Amino acid sequence: MPKEQASALSPRPRDRSAAETESQVRDIGFVGLGRMGTAMAANLAGAGFSVTANVRRKERIDELAALGVTASTDIRQLLGCQILITMLPDDDTVRDVVLGCGDAPGLVSLMAPGSIHLSMSTISTAAASSLAAAHARRGQGYIAAPVFGNPDAARARDLLVVAAGDPGDIARCRPVLAALGQQTIVVGRGPASANLMKLAGNMLTATALEVLSEVMTLLRKRGVDPAAFLNIVTQTFFTGRVHKLYGGKIAAERYEAGGFVLPLVLKDVRLALAEAETAAAPMPSVSVVHDRLIAGIARGHAALDWTALGLVAAEEAGGHADRPAPVMTKIS
Repeated sequence: MPKEQASALSPRPRDRSAAETESQVRDIGFVGLGRMGTAMAANLAGAGFSVTANVRRKERIDELAALGVTASTDIRQLLGCQILITMLPDDDTVRDVVLGCGDAPGLVSLMAPGSIHLSMSTISTAAASSLAAAHARRGQGYIAAPVFGNPDAARARDLLVVAAGDPGDIARCRPVLAALGQQTIVVGRGPASANLMKLAGNMLTATALEVLSEVMTLLRKRGVDPAAFLNIVTQTFFTGRVHKLYGGKIAAERYEAGGFVLPLVLKDVRLALAEAETAAAPMPSVSVVHDRLIAGIARGHAALDWTALGLVAAEEAGGHADRPAPVMTKIS
């Protein structure tokens, strides 16, 4: 990255207009190049940003170069980026990357004052608050910006971003967020609020999938076509994306490998239940999903996405001895 970037890394100027500060952001660092992160980094490169990614395996460098993304196994190569994005699986991984682990330096020690950590991972509110505090002590910005959407939505730039943090920092990140999703909704200054909303949204989806799975298992066992039932309800009371998209897969017994796999769903469920315990707000429906996910993982379905709740429901009901095995497809 050009040495002249150093001048752009001075403390954030609060008196500048949003348009002026937005126009300066061109150099993006990215950590977390899984299926979601790779699609997002490629979209940023396609939108004209200079994207430098940190990867663990050298063999990924050429793959990412073909997408317009510069990659390195040395996280210190991100030094000089104005905005650093993390898209990582859980609290511990984010803390290790940001705060450092062992001899490995963390982002907080590498980032210059005035630069911004755009945290797009689904993590706990406690982790978000602690990371925001660590960055604040060094004069760095922190924006919590988890996303709603799967890898297909990420590739199509169809993500919904829920953002919270300093308004000036969000203004600087606006062009980046616009290159990643269809809409960004700002929910406040405290980063914890964005992460809590993301967890709550995932719980609505998870419980909907569980109920869909139970109902379709009942219909199937009584000889009623679940696809016909789904066609009726999605044209009347349940017209949303969850029922149409995921419900269709459950009705067809097509459980996909990859995407939002059961262990990651279980992680989010545990985080949501911990938030509920802290607030003394029981979530019995989410507790049912928690146990179903454990059962699915124990039965060897850990590589499948959360539509596999339909498979678990079928197995709990005795399976389908007179039917072909469900189709399990791998997402390319």
